[in-house]
Amino acid sequence: MNAPSCHSDAASAGPAAERDPVCGMTVDPASTPHHADHAGRRWYFCSARCRERFVADPQRYPAGTTATTAPAAPSCCHGHAESGTTASAPSADRDPVCGMTVDPAASPHQADHAGRRWHFCSARCRERFVADPDRHLGAAAAAPATSAGALYTCPMHPQIRQRGPGHCPLCGMALEPLLPDAGEDDDGTLAALGRRLTICVALTAPVVAIAMGPHLAGWHLPAPWGAIAAWIEAVLATIVVLWGGAGFFVRGWRSLRPWAPNMYTLIALGTGVAWLYSTIAFAAPELFPAAFRDRHGAVAVYFEAAAVIVTLVLLGDLLELRARRRTGAALKALLGLAPKQARRVGADGSEADVPLDAVAVGDVLRIRPGEKVPVDGRVVDGASHLDESMLTGEPMPVAKAAGDPVTGGTLNRDGALLMRAERVGADTLLAQIVGLVAEAQRSRAPLQRVADRVAAVFVPAVIGVALAAFAGWAWVGPEPRLAHALIAAVSVLIIACPCALGLATPISIMVASGRARRTASCSATPPRSNSCAWSTRWSSTRPAR
Repeated sequence: MNAPSCHSDAASAGPAAERDPVCGMTVDPASTPHHADHAGRRWYFCSARCRERFVADPQRYPAGTTATTAPAAPSCCHGHAESGTTASAPSADRDPVCGMTVDPAASPHQADHAGRRWHFCSARCRERFVADPDRHLGAAAAAPATSAGALYTCPMHPQIRQRGPGHCPLCGMALEPLLPDAGEDDDGTLAALGRRLTICVALTAPVVAIAMGPHLAGWHLPAPWGAIAAWIEAVLATIVVLWGGAGFFVRGWRSLRPWAPNMYTLIALGTGVAWLYSTIAFAAPELFPAAFRDRHGAVAVYFEAAAVIVTLVLLGDLLELRARRRTGAALKALLGLAPKQARRVGADGSEADVPLDAVAVGDVLRIRPGEKVPVDGRVVDGASHLDESMLTGEPMPVAKAAGDPVTGGTLNRDGALLMRAERVGADTLLAQIVGLVAEAQRSRAPLQRVADRVAAVFVPAVIGVALAAFAGWAWVGPEPRLAHALIAAVSVLIIACPCALGLATPISIMVASGRARRTASCSATPPRSNSCAWSTRWSSTRPAR
C-alpha cells in the first residue's frame, strides 16, 4: 500500500493514516467507509464526494502520496458527518525529492522551508532539496494558485467576466484580474509588447523613407535600385502587418462572432485590406488598368500606410497597458498592508509560521511587537497598542486588550497579543476596501459612456461608407469602374482606421484614477464632471470596542 522505505523500521510498520488524494485531508483507513482501488493500490477518502471525483478522473489527482505532517489542505468536504478524518499526526512522511516513505522519528535528515519541516531518506536528498526547494515541491506548492481559477474582467466593460485571462469580446482589450494579487508581478506582457513595438518602429522607418522619399525629397532611385527598394518596402511592411499586427486580426475576428464590432475590427479590416491590395498591386500590376500605373509601370501601394497604422496602434496599446499597470500598483500597495505569514498557535501550545492563506476562522494567532495583524479577529489574551492610521488616519496608537476587535493590516506597537481569527480572506475589512477601490476603478464616467455609444455606431458606419463608396464608383464612376470602386473603398478604410476614439477616454480616466489613488483619494462612484477633482475621500471609522 505504501512506497518502500529506505528505513527498515518504516517499512515494517505501515502508516496510521492515509491522505485523501482529492482534498488532502488526513484519513483513518480503519474508520472511513469511502475507498477505491486504482493502479494496484487502495485509496481512502474523507467523503463520498471526494471518492466520486477520484473515480471520475483518477489521473487528475496525484498518485502514490501518503499523509504528511503538514496541516491538511482546505477540503471541500469539511463538516461532512461521514468523513473519517483524524487530527493525529501520521507515523510516516514522504521525501519530496525521491518520493520514498520516511519515518520522521528515525531519519536524522530534515530541513525547514515555507513554515514546515521536511524529512528525507538521505543526506543527498536533503542537499538537493536545500539547493532548490521550489523545484521539488512543484509550482503548485511553491506559489499559491491564484490565476488558474481567478476571475478576470474587462477594464472598460465590467459586465464581462470569465475564468482565466483572455480578451474582451466587446472592445478587444486584454482582461485583467477582478482583484489584484499582492504577490503577482509583471508576467512579461509589457516587456514583450515594448520589444514588439521597437522592432516594428525599426522596420516601419525604412518603409516610410522609401515610400515618402520621392514625394518629400524628390529623389528617385535608378534601376535596379528602385526595384530592390520596392522589394524591401514590401517585405518589411509585410512583417510589420502580419507579425506586429497579428493580435489585431485575432481581436477583430473575435469581435465578429458575437457581432460586437469595435476599434480592432476597423483596424484589422483597414490594415488587412491595405496590405492585400498593395500585395496584389506590387506582385501583379498588369491586373490594373494603365491609368493606375506610373511611367515605370508600377501601381501605387499602401504598404507604408498599413505599417504606420499597425505601429501607432501598438504604441497606443503599450501606453494603455502601462497606464493600467501603474494604476493597479495602488491596489497592490493596499494588499501589501497585510503580512504574508501569520504565527499560528496550536492546541498543544506549539507555534508555527504559516502562509496567510492557510489561516482559518477560529485559529489562534500570536502577534508580536512590531508585527502586523494578519486577519480580522478579537484579542483573547494580552494588551498592546495598535497603529490604525491606515484605516482611520489617527496618528495615536489605540489600546487593545482581551475582548477588543483588531483589524488585519494594523501594526502592533509594543505588547504581545493572542487573537482569534474571525474574518479571513475576502471577508476581511482590508480585502473589502481593495474590492471597493477596484470596482471604483472600473466604473465608467458619463463622458466614457458617450464615447462608447459613439464607438458602437462609428465602426459599422465606416464600413457602411466604404461599401457605399464602392457601390457608387462601381455604378456611376468612370471606366474602369471596378478598379476605381476598389480604390475608393480602400481609401475610406485606411483614412478612418487610426482612430483613437475607443482608447483616448479610457486611458485618460484610468490615469486620473491612478493619480487619485496615489494621493490617497479613492472614488466611490463615477464622476459627474470631467476633471480629476471629482475624487471623494473614502473614510472608514474605527470598529467600536
